[in-house]
Amino acid sequence: MNRAFSRKKDKTWMHSPEALSKHFIPYTVKFLGNSEVEQPKGTEIVKDAVRKLKFARHIKKSEGQKTPKVELQISIYGVKILDAKTKEILHNCQLHRISFCADDKTDKKIFTFICKDAESNKHMCYVFDSEKCAEEITLTIGQAFDLAYKKFLETGGKDVETRKQIASLQKRIQELETENIELKKKVQEMEINFRVTQGPSSPRGMTPCSPSTDLFDMVPFSPASPLLPTPSSNGTELPPLPVRSSEIRRDIFGAEPFDPFISGGGDFPPDIQSKLDEMQEGFKMGLTLEGTVFSLDPLDSRC
Repeated sequence: MNRAFSRKKDKTWMHSPEALSKHFIPYTVKFLGNSEVEQPKGTEIVKDAVRKLKFARHIKKSEGQKTPKVELQISIYGVKILDAKTKEILHNCQLHRISFCADDKTDKKIFTFICKDAESNKHMCYVFDSEKCAEEITLTIGQAFDLAYKKFLETGGKDVETRKQIASLQKRIQELETENIELKKKVQEMEINFRVTQGPSSPRGMTPCSPSTDLFDMVPFSPASPLLPTPSSNGTELPPLPVRSSEIRRDIFGAEPFDPFISGGGDFPPDIQSKLDEMQEGFKMGLTLEGTVFSLDPLDSRC
């Protein structure tokens, strides 16, 4: 994975893995807001976003509006942004969608991260005033990302390609089942046409055998009804085949549908494959941690 934890070499992680895996690390910060950016990474990208949001916050403060406080809850499941008083979730940023995280290496106040929005797929830059613990929060997000990626590999991430192949095979089986239904319809149409063209040909006094057969001397098959006894070559009837249960759908080979997500390592939602692909792509992109200087204009000292 192309990760760029540029400061991990000289900085150790600050929390135990259990704290981020089983719980979360809370931080109370001021939320300057978020702004759409064009790229998932880049120091200049976040600098522009910080400058815009600081200017907007300065205007609001001049109008008497305070910068709202929020609680950040950082864990391996993401970064939640909650209203500090009501605990209402304002934003829920999944870690594999966070691609860039930076803090101000001068006053240790401002930090920001870029996250891809789950609905619009736009890259959004979130900016916070952290009361001189910006670097700590940045490293905490980096540690959570690292742990989440390892957990992803230990669970569903290892066999993403295998799941893709299985999904492809299942799709092919469905196509074959559809083709089989179409072929059955054509055979039934041919049988009807054959009977119409041949007309009644049974000798007088004899009744047609029941059930009737098609032009291949095959007993018509109805998926909704039990299988009928099959005549043998010597005229005797073989024991009837097992009745197909309406609760178990089988493919054209008589096999029950295989669901790798149930018989595998646990229960997964129906859209597991797309989620796995998305997570794999996000973790592969990696998370870049940077320390930079955001104090670029006089507005910084007043915001």
